Amino acid sequence: MCAPDPLFESTETPKICYFEGMSTAVLRRTSLYDSHKQLGGRLVDFHGWELPVQYEGILKEHNAVRTQCGLFDVSHMGQVWVRGPQALAFLQKTNTNDISRIGPGRAIYSHLTNEQGGVVDDVIVSCFAPDRYFIVVNAATAEGDFAWLAKQAEGFDAALENKSDYYGMIAIQGPKAAGIVAIDTPAALALPRFGALELSIFDQPSIITRTGYTGEDGFEFIVPSEILSRVWDNLLTKGRSLGAVPCGLGARDTLRLEAGYLLYGQDIDTEHTSAEAGYGWVVKFAKGDFIGRAALLAQKEAGLKRRMMGVRLLERGVPRPGAPVSIEGRPAGTLCSATFSPTLQAGIGMGYLDRPDLKPGARLSVLIHNKEVPAEVVAMPFYVSEGLKNVKA
Repeated sequence: MCAPDPLFESTETPKICYFEGMSTAVLRRTSLYDSHKQLGGRLVDFHGWELPVQYEGILKEHNAVRTQCGLFDVSHMGQVWVRGPQALAFLQKTNTNDISRIGPGRAIYSHLTNEQGGVVDDVIVSCFAPDRYFIVVNAATAEGDFAWLAKQAEGFDAALENKSDYYGMIAIQGPKAAGIVAIDTPAALALPRFGALELSIFDQPSIITRTGYTGEDGFEFIVPSEILSRVWDNLLTKGRSLGAVPCGLGARDTLRLEAGYLLYGQDIDTEHTSAEAGYGWVVKFAKGDFIGRAALLAQKEAGLKRRMMGVRLLERGVPRPGAPVSIEGRPAGTLCSATFSPTLQAGIGMGYLDRPDLKPGARLSVLIHNKEVPAEVVAMPFYVSEGLKNVKA
């Protein structure tokens, strides 16, 4: 779990809270820093990066993504190329998911795990050739991930290249995203969900994937940092007529929680396994050996002692990360991520409970401001996009 962070509250009603990371080091800036300032972005420290938490307001930005379109600067994410005759064999060893299932032009969500089965990071792996793969890793773990991957690569005929300082990333998300992307890059419209495309943007080799972290259809542009501002300005300018707005980390957090997406360091870490987090589907035992397989298989056979569950308040309230959860007066766990859901108009959260047998509808309570607030277990995700259902898999 992350250490407690200072609380940011928007001035909107209802209040939506966002937790930002703390750092004593000099903050890093993306190539869009000046754009964020010009657009009125409120900048905060996020894992050592100075990034906008909001522009015109978290609620407005959240709703824009659900109904129209939003642009996010996600250049803090890390990128690693894996090349060589044994690139696939290396990725099969280090990933829980079956990377052999994707061919050129496809991507897959996966977990990296240690020998104990704990999650080192959750990643997206794209394939561009049988001997050429691309990994997007989380910002907080980028350097550690590369060092871990490099160590695991010993003995494989595969070369790793950390390109985190070379690329910038923009996520364009929402029902109108495809229409905006089609204006200048119509080839991207043919991408299925988790499709990946190499192309030239402003005469620079770039990548577009049909992926995102909001629960809506969308695309992620991975481009050299030198053209990042041009790509951002172009998408925002041409997208304004379709309702596109710049969005910050605050809306990204409320959107991803509604969609049931995990935040590394807050919802998953090396102390928790994929199965405990409710993501056992990314662990493919049948593919053969991988780091952590024995531990995860032993856990599967023994049964879970705790499991991530969705919780929804039955009364008005805003739950916070770290809020204690109890069942009939007995402590049962804590919420890892929690907020007020603008879409559902209710307090929601997810956390590890020591009652893995609980089913949706089970009653419990969440401690908020020293008051036990009634809640119930609900199936995740909390929200499912109708538009995303229609995107070709």
